[in-house]
Amino acid sequence: MKLDKTWHQHHEDTLGFGQRLADSVACGMGSWRFIIIQTAIVVLWMIANVVGFIYHWDVYPYILLNLLFSTQAAYAAPIIMMAQNRQNERDRTQANADYQTNLEAKKEIEELLEKLNSIEIDKLDKILAILQKTEAKA
Repeated sequence: MKLDKTWHQHHEDTLGFGQRLADSVACGMGSWRFIIIQTAIVVLWMIANVVGFIYHWDVYPYILLNLLFSTQAAYAAPIIMMAQNRQNERDRTQANADYQTNLEAKKEIEELLEKLNSIEIDKLDKILAILQKTEAKA
């Protein structure tokens, strides 16, 4: 992974057409806009079949509408599962990136502690040298 890209950008760059399509479909089907539009279509379908006295293309109990919903569900379920699998991949990638960042931060903190300890030891050595000089003079 390049350092100039975030883990999310790297992940997005590796997605193929089908994966992007599945993510888009899952995102669209999981929205209020989709639910509202689908509800409006169902209501219009029912009204059109109740009001259409001469020609009912799908009389109550709306078997054709149920067939359309079944077909939609048959395709939507695997597409949504593909998108969820990719979300799991993204989560694993992010967790790995976070872990690597934490390891690097831990290493830097340990190096800083070693540096501070060496500075402290140098300071104590200088204090001891000054004390010895003052005792030797006295």
